[in-house]
Amino acid sequence: MSDTKKTTKGFSADERAAMRQRAKELKAQESDAEALQAVLDKIESLDEPDRTNARRIHEIITTTAPTLRPKLFYGSPAYARPDGKVVCFYQERAKFKVRYGNFAFFESAQLDDGTMWPTAWAITELSAADEKLVATIIAKAAGDQ
Repeated sequence: MSDTKKTTKGFSADERAAMRQRAKELKAQESDAEALQAVLDKIESLDEPDRTNARRIHEIITTTAPTLRPKLFYGSPAYARPDGKVVCFYQERAKFKVRYGNFAFFESAQLDDGTMWPTAWAITELSAADEKLVATIIAKAAGDQ
């Protein structure tokens, strides 16, 4: 009989909570209205400055790329194509205890520009110039440019 110990700790409590949240999202058969309300509720639950940043990003996305549908993705406000593929999401600072929010894109975003391009931005607050940049990026990501 050998006396070996498991050397890995497994998933953290935060990781397990994220997996449970994602499983819940996948099981839910939400209508577009329910998904929108879930995103709006999530945005309102955020601390500042994330609440203001997420509100502005939501407004920019729904105005610039109305084909993208709001939905939760691992508990974060996200925006997906009609086929359900997530294009982008906003991740609040508190989730990972960092000093900035994260606005990021997935492969379904049409951001290709040569052989290398950014797919995420750190956001502490959005200026008017930043908002214009977000609108331009969203239009390109959604294929509306």
